[in-house]
Amino acid sequence: MMSVKLAVIYYSATGTIHGMAKRIVAAGEAAGAEVRLRQVEEIAPPQAVASNNTWSQHVEDTKDEPKATADDILWADAVLFGTPTRFGNVTSQLKQFMDGLGPQWGQGQLADKVYAGFTATQTAHGGQESTLLALYNSIYHFGGIIVPPGYTDPLKFADGNPYGVSHVTGADNDAPLTDVEFAALDHLANRVITIAGRLTA
Repeated sequence: MMSVKLAVIYYSATGTIHGMAKRIVAAGEAAGAEVRLRQVEEIAPPQAVASNNTWSQHVEDTKDEPKATADDILWADAVLFGTPTRFGNVTSQLKQFMDGLGPQWGQGQLADKVYAGFTATQTAHGGQESTLLALYNSIYHFGGIIVPPGYTDPLKFADGNPYGVSHVTGADNDAPLTDVEFAALDHLANRVITIAGRLTA
């Protein structure tokens, strides 16, 4: 059987979503998938980036990473989108990338793929669920197959998010990812790959 092709497409301002994306890549490769990690372009004004040292440092640290294109979606059997929360919604950076997929959507090329998402907020009730639900609105229009983790493994009662995977970074964005989030990310990657594998078999 052909290995599943997984695209991990994300936006990260201060590095948390980047760390989550890398964990998904490792889990996907361990599960036998062919994985692409792609960062969407930074579109925030330079003065906004410069106003936050952690943000500007992350932009510098990841400036040479491969950038996401529509071809990465077309190539994939499964796509995992990562975004921080902005007022309970998807970041403008990731949304602009998704909004640019109109030509591929018009040809039905985004349909029948497996999709899911992951996010992070500074506070415990900062819009994690609403961000994932907002992300999935676009995927409904794609004709995509949303594969949430649900409560399909006891570990989900530890991380507590049936819509995807999420993390609370704290007010200073310095709370590290823990074994709870790592287990949830591994589970999400494996679940998405398993379902995509059944669909492509």
